[in-house]
Amino acid sequence: MVSRHLGSVVTRRALLATTAAVLARPAVLRASPVDTLRFIPQADITILDPLATTAYVTRNHGHLCWDTLYGADDNFVPSPQLAEGHSIEDDGKRWLFTLRDGPTFHDGEKVRATDAVASIRRWMPHDTYGQVLAGRLDAMRALDDRRFELRLQRPFPLLLDALAKATSFPCFIYPERFAAVDPAKPFTEVVGSGPYRFVADERVAGARAVYRKYDRYSPTPVGTPSLIAGPKLASFERLEWNMIPDGATAAAALRAGEMDWWEGVASDLDGFLAQATDVVLDQPDRGGAYAALRFNSSYPPFNDPVARRAVLKAVKQADFMIATAGADQQRWRDGVGCFPGTSPFASDEGMEALTGPRDLDAAKAALAAAGYKGAPVVALHATDVPNQNALMSVAVDVLKQLGFAVTDLTSDWGTVLQRRGNKAPPDHGGWNVLVALFSASECSTPAGNLLLRANGADAWYGWPNSPRLEELRTAWFDAADEPGRRAISRQIQAQFFIDLPYVPLGQYFTHTAYRRGLTGVRRGIVLPLNAHWS
Repeated sequence: MVSRHLGSVVTRRALLATTAAVLARPAVLRASPVDTLRFIPQADITILDPLATTAYVTRNHGHLCWDTLYGADDNFVPSPQLAEGHSIEDDGKRWLFTLRDGPTFHDGEKVRATDAVASIRRWMPHDTYGQVLAGRLDAMRALDDRRFELRLQRPFPLLLDALAKATSFPCFIYPERFAAVDPAKPFTEVVGSGPYRFVADERVAGARAVYRKYDRYSPTPVGTPSLIAGPKLASFERLEWNMIPDGATAAAALRAGEMDWWEGVASDLDGFLAQATDVVLDQPDRGGAYAALRFNSSYPPFNDPVARRAVLKAVKQADFMIATAGADQQRWRDGVGCFPGTSPFASDEGMEALTGPRDLDAAKAALAAAGYKGAPVVALHATDVPNQNALMSVAVDVLKQLGFAVTDLTSDWGTVLQRRGNKAPPDHGGWNVLVALFSASECSTPAGNLLLRANGADAWYGWPNSPRLEELRTAWFDAADEPGRRAISRQIQAQFFIDLPYVPLGQYFTHTAYRRGLTGVRRGIVLPLNAHWS
């Protein structure tokens, strides 16, 4: 199968000939001011509200502009950020939080307890942890400008983990007036509490986003900088996010010194960048990325688990991984179930469904018997993000081999983000399948794995409904110890292969690349915080 899916990789390799020619000719390059960092993000930022999307480019924008009460390090240990500390009373049912005295929003107003309470309320309905908290919350109120309390109906030991999470969705603290804004309505301005201010006047859609250092930012005095823990230091007066969707062009710009940092290197360009003595290839996120083929469970054919399991019979994870990460098996893992291979909850439960012999004929027969032969399928396919493009190219080919009438809806990433939230039928603006990419660390537990939520209309895009998966997830939260959580995780994976809200495609490891001399790069996440020129 794989040879059909390498078109984008071959195209990028062909472009390297042009790239080499560009590098060979003399050029007058703009000098890089020491107070400016020129950064190439994975995609354009089309959504500014971190609660309106799980797109990592918006998440990263969020960590520049806002702060959280607590922050997890790359071992997932929470430490205070905006919070000074907390106490726990009443057998875990009363939590009292105190804010630090000093942090302000970008409009100069102090960060107050009322802002924190309003922000937590805004966050809870959207986040996997937050939804659990909402189900256990009895009351939440500000006691004064710096203190607020949460009273719970029953204990929630993972509350700090929830408030400290780095991704999808972080519990950012907004001014109270912004916390009342429905995430379905776009922000008209960005007023954060973080180390950088978004410069709306310099925003050029599809080309550039600019951030300026917030001089009144008050970093936490505790913790070691990693993931989102520890002091967040704005070492540059100005961050320029330059959108360069073509990988070869991005690589050439980095090698030529026109750019300083490329967030995510396409795997086939590693060697090209490794030849440059002034470029560093780094892997801050040790867990890599977790890839999945997500079904829309609301409409035929994939509202029927028979159709979803038929697709599983035809999926060979290695084909997907080779297409996106290359032939070197050190760069990827197959045999990955509903938890990444680096998760403590990964197991062999039910894995024969993925690792056993692939049977395209049996899959086609199952689809025909269920009445889905030739059924229309709309695939959302972002072509300007290399990994998305490579994975969906493989998926489209598999779906066509299964006999589906596939509409390969190619577009840029921003268009995919807009359309994937559309709950209309696929032929009226909706969709049937898409590729979902998350940090493997985010998907390592039932608490954080958005793709495992199966609570219907409140689930992540695709909106699967499985009361049994939800029941097991609740049991995982209530488990008394780690062995109990591992046992329940096996049950979750067994049920996962029955309901199959998505097909795991594997786990792969990518590099970030930056100019030599840039030091202080955070571990666990690619963020231009704390990094500086040595």
